[in-house]
Amino acid sequence: MTTPVTVLVVGASGTTGSRVARGVAARGHRVKAAGRRAQGPLGVRFDWYDRTTHEEALSGTDHVYLVPPLASADPAAIMLPFLELARASGVRRAVLLSSSAIPAGGPAVGQVHQALPSLFDEWAVLRPSWFMQNFTGDHMHAHSIREEGTIRTAAGEGRVAFVDADDIAAVATHALTDRHAPDTDLVITGPETLSYTDVATILSEVTERTVTHRQLTYPQMRDHLAAAMPTEFAAMLASMDTAVADGAEDRVTDTVLRVTGRRPRDFRAHVERAVAAGQ
Repeated sequence: MTTPVTVLVVGASGTTGSRVARGVAARGHRVKAAGRRAQGPLGVRFDWYDRTTHEEALSGTDHVYLVPPLASADPAAIMLPFLELARASGVRRAVLLSSSAIPAGGPAVGQVHQALPSLFDEWAVLRPSWFMQNFTGDHMHAHSIREEGTIRTAAGEGRVAFVDADDIAAVATHALTDRHAPDTDLVITGPETLSYTDVATILSEVTERTVTHRQLTYPQMRDHLAAAMPTEFAAMLASMDTAVADGAEDRVTDTVLRVTGRRPRDFRAHVERAVAAGQ
């Protein structure tokens, strides 16, 4: 049994943060649930863009789970001053949520990834593939599926090993609470690669409602995304789709099994569970 620690979970109401908070608490550690509105007895107000909230959130914190600010093309400008404050405040371990598509030194959160080992002796960078929850949760894909029966991408027939957020959070929980930190980056995938056409087929079969994959060009996808987010960030996401089309995400790793001891959930099982839950 490891010595209990206090873990600050940034984005504790979010897709991975809520699951990480539960997982850390289940392992007997204290959770400080950080969000724009403090919720519950262990909730603490935190806003990436409001530095007056940072010091209190870090007070008494041993380890921190970091979810970057949403839709920011330059999160390093916001995150690195916070991480320097975290180190000065006595935080020993930092676990960063990044993406399989972004290496150390790459764009956006890749700059934070590159800096993390020089800031903390204990660290990990989680690089999950695309979330299965993108099709069943509150993502724009999920909304277009429900409203139009359509998934729009510029990914062509490129394949992705989509991963369940439960499996990402399970890896994160171990990275935060195991006696020894990973001190590396961890590419986290599901057990199989699927094209978006495959995804549409599985969704159609499980939900008994026709779902189709509409293939867009890069400019079409960029402009489609830009209607809901800053243009620079939309361009970055659209370029990730074209990288998928070129085979960049056609891989499967053993990270979930190796770190947690259990196999990752497959996409059909995820959709079946979501349907049973009324999602």
